Amino acid sequence: MRTVAVVTTSRADYGHLYWVLRGLDAHSGIELRLIVLGAHLAPEFGRTMERIEDDGFTVHERVECLLSSDTDVGMAKTIGVAILGLADALDRMRPDLLLLIADRYELLAPASAALALRIPIAHIEGGEVSEGAIDHAVRNALTMMSHVHFTPTQTSRRRVLEMGEEEWRVHCSGAPSLDHLRRSNLLEPGQVRERLDLAADSPPVIVAYHPVTLARDTTREADAVFSALERVRRPIVFCFPNADAGSRALIERATAFCKHRDNATLHINLDSVLFWSLLRIGGVMVGNSSSGIMEAPALELPVVNIGMRQRGRERARNIIDVEPQSERIVAAVRRALEPSFRARLAGMDNPYGDGRAAERIVETLATVPLGEQLLLKRTVAMERMQ
Repeated sequence: MRTVAVVTTSRADYGHLYWVLRGLDAHSGIELRLIVLGAHLAPEFGRTMERIEDDGFTVHERVECLLSSDTDVGMAKTIGVAILGLADALDRMRPDLLLLIADRYELLAPASAALALRIPIAHIEGGEVSEGAIDHAVRNALTMMSHVHFTPTQTSRRRVLEMGEEEWRVHCSGAPSLDHLRRSNLLEPGQVRERLDLAADSPPVIVAYHPVTLARDTTREADAVFSALERVRRPIVFCFPNADAGSRALIERATAFCKHRDNATLHINLDSVLFWSLLRIGGVMVGNSSSGIMEAPALELPVVNIGMRQRGRERARNIIDVEPQSERIVAAVRRALEPSFRARLAGMDNPYGDGRAAERIVETLATVPLGEQLLLKRTVAMERMQ
């Protein structure tokens, strides 16, 4: 029996981890320990820890760390507060492995604490590129601090190997968020429209727009985004932004937008099944979210990707990249909504996997060698060059 601790910080990464957690919890050779922190515990972001417990998972540690702030200083202090709480939590737990996913800045805290406590780290979705956000640097830092890697694509696997990781540590699993499409029972279109109060005659525009964390003004693109949306007459569904510097300003703008538009709504949290069901009936996704890059292609949903945040990511042909200028955004939305554009997406491949990532991840975590063999990393990049 080996103990695997998993950290989740928000509704977004929990949705990606859901089927991995199910697999770990069901495995006869694994004892799952769940650590919840960040936005999960914040009332302003929906206190989504309760949803985790409603799903039947036991939360073993709760780490309060998210400052009630809308600044980059607040983000930095959140990391420090999280390290203090996680040091104690991981000391009590002392798991054989710690599993982290993706690139949220808060994840620097569990990785740093685990490093000092000699707890091996497994990391999902390393090797990706998103040059327009601090996520890119966080992701690469987590890769260097981790001992087992699960990449979403073969290209991202090659990038991790080029960083000097040994081949036996690096596994191309695919993105675990796609497992929902294969394994979850999605809602019927009528159920989605009823729950979200959507008209039946027009596929909605789904807006998932986050602060651009690499920019000094993290909301500098917002004027163009909201100006463009004013000219979109279809129903609009806003998803809450991430808990980053500038998120409150975006929430306030979306709230004000919805107040004067009868067919626009803002949702703090959409659970994974409802979110995937919404994507299935959507006309287009607009914003700068990784969901448009990774998940939307699986449903052949057109995506208007705005600005610099996702620069460098692998793309399927459903993506229309556009600069943060109102006229260009409007033109891109119109193009995405053309039946001929949607028709060209039929049968396209999604580079992010086949919906079987969770089982690959669980099997590897159940069998990877532990102890000093796992902790002692060799850097082999120079050997490959010779």
